[in-house]
Amino acid sequence: MAGITTYTSLSGSRLAGSATTATGQTQDVSTAGKTSATIPAGGTGPTITVSNLARQLGEAAVRAETRDASLSRKELGQKATAQLDQIIGDQYYINKAKHDAEVPNTDDPELLARAKQATSFVNGQGKNPFAGLSPDQLTLVIYDDSGTFTVNERQAAWQESYDQRQAWKQQVIAKANDEYNRTGKMSNFFKEVLAYYNELPAIEQAQYPESYASRLQELIDLDFNYMTHQVGGKGSAASLIEQLLGEGPYRDKDFAAKAADTD
Repeated sequence: MAGITTYTSLSGSRLAGSATTATGQTQDVSTAGKTSATIPAGGTGPTITVSNLARQLGEAAVRAETRDASLSRKELGQKATAQLDQIIGDQYYINKAKHDAEVPNTDDPELLARAKQATSFVNGQGKNPFAGLSPDQLTLVIYDDSGTFTVNERQAAWQESYDQRQAWKQQVIAKANDEYNRTGKMSNFFKEVLAYYNELPAIEQAQYPESYASRLQELIDLDFNYMTHQVGGKGSAASLIEQLLGEGPYRDKDFAAKAADTD
């Protein structure tokens, strides 16, 4: 056997951890979770060790690929909105007692402990069990409705994803302001936002306006100087930054945070 691929399809190259291939080399498979399985490769050859979380993420990636292929962009966006309502919206809080009592259908102590830790975290105690996962991995957890992850685990993953996005947002705004103050332009800002958008999984892209990418490309091509001219006689660099970064799956929380800052 020339080699063994732990995951096939969506995000397979982005899932993290460690595995031993048939060539004896070590490769990343998952950054989180203790080793839970050793799988013989052909019965007599080298073995692959896969963590619980790596296995769950691999399975979630296959489900996500099937989901994305079966839905239109509009349908995918609607499904995402409905799922977010279940894990961070009104439906979550209506059923909070149920979610706090939810236990995974497993006797694996590691998975039971992770679910318990997630419930503690969403109730303001302890560390997020998904801290440090990549954006792609977090998205797999957030939008996986198979029952593999508890609702509180999915909310914890969403919170980590939001925190990572906020850290990126602060950095990109600082660079945008610097670019504007130095050159009067924002072309590099638009390029960075477009690159960020293009890397998003389909279910997150579907939560942005359909024209989002084309509009950014138009702004890049325009290479406009906002210091010497104003777009259409109105607007400002600050308002354009806020408008572009206010789209997507975190727009409601971004709006709430902005409103709180102005109180």
